[in-house]
Amino acid sequence: METPIKSRLTYSSYLKVNDLLALQKPLSTAHDELLFIVIHQVYELWFKQILFELDNVTLLLEKPDFIRSIRRLERVSEIMRVLISQVDVLETMMPSEFNRFREHLNPASGFQSLQFRELELLCGMDPAEYSKFLELNPEWKGKLEARLKKRTLRQAFFSVIQTAGTNSAEALQKIYEHQLPDSPVRSLCEGLIRFDEQVELWRFRHVQMVERMIGMKMGTGGSLGVGYLRTTLKKRFFPELWEARTQLGSYSHSMVAGGLEEMS
Repeated sequence: METPIKSRLTYSSYLKVNDLLALQKPLSTAHDELLFIVIHQVYELWFKQILFELDNVTLLLEKPDFIRSIRRLERVSEIMRVLISQVDVLETMMPSEFNRFREHLNPASGFQSLQFRELELLCGMDPAEYSKFLELNPEWKGKLEARLKKRTLRQAFFSVIQTAGTNSAEALQKIYEHQLPDSPVRSLCEGLIRFDEQVELWRFRHVQMVERMIGMKMGTGGSLGVGYLRTTLKKRFFPELWEARTQLGSYSHSMVAGGLEEMS
């Protein structure tokens, strides 16, 4: 009996294109609902990639491997630029068209994105804040508990820059006082604050887009809508890196003064 020939790998079979294209199932006849679904499914795919990259950065920092960590952060930065620009595509949707299918979305809501909640936890946000999401989505329990057992990006970063007897602020002060601007550790700091800034920009664009579409209406999941989203704009993963900016002038002066003393 002849051995069956293995199916030839194709572009479609490798990428599971048929399965992928079968996942968009609008609940209404509104023209723009397909766009809404595609955009949010693409967000989830990019969230998956960001989690993959940042989990790897966390492991690399334990070595520590600054160079590959920086490269991973550069990739995440490019992905975040795509996420921010996707809001432009979503804003081609007219508010009147969105309201044609919005009622079909209840009680689903964007704040039910498990992967984005994982991203926040990976970056070191307070786990206590997520108990309310578990009440709404008990199926998250296993994944969130698994995430909470892992080391966070914040823990990995501050562990690698802190020396005995220093806190995070003192460690950053030493880096900015004694490391050259293009040194690996300062480049790592810049990569992390760039990521922090881009997440904040994405949140802001999202808030503006939602207000443009629904004004101050309640969110479909029962949240306060724009009112709730505005509170998320205050979240920063690495506030210490932002605070260090306040001290940059004094760091520079101390470096110059130290250099003059060595020359005299």
